[in-house]
Amino acid sequence: MKICVTSTGDGLEAAVDPRFGRCGYFIIVDPESLEFKTIPNPNASATGGAGIQSAQLVAKEGAEAVVTGNVGPNAFQTLSSLGLKVYAGASGTVNDVIRKYKEGKFKEMSGPSAPGKTGMGGGR
Repeated sequence: MKICVTSTGDGLEAAVDPRFGRCGYFIIVDPESLEFKTIPNPNASATGGAGIQSAQLVAKEGAEAVVTGNVGPNAFQTLSSLGLKVYAGASGTVNDVIRKYKEGKFKEMSGPSAPGKTGMGGGR
């Protein structure tokens, strides 16, 4: 199983980015082996549709779940419709998040955790 963690940097020691659609990087990781792939987010500076486009990218990469700080309504709807589980409220490093995910510390979201367009102002 692969999970996607939003990140401010390109490795497992990078901080979690609190934004989904406009995060700096997506870290696609196997939580058991810790093998990962870093994807710079091409939608970080999009003028619109960043959440939807980012959700489609993450799904295309084979992730089955997303762990992030916050996720807006468009991204949440797209991720859900593509069959991905969404976990919000993440902080710390990507490694911290992977550990907490494996320990079952995150609760699956049933709706967005932020209003639309939240990430446009930088979100940090």
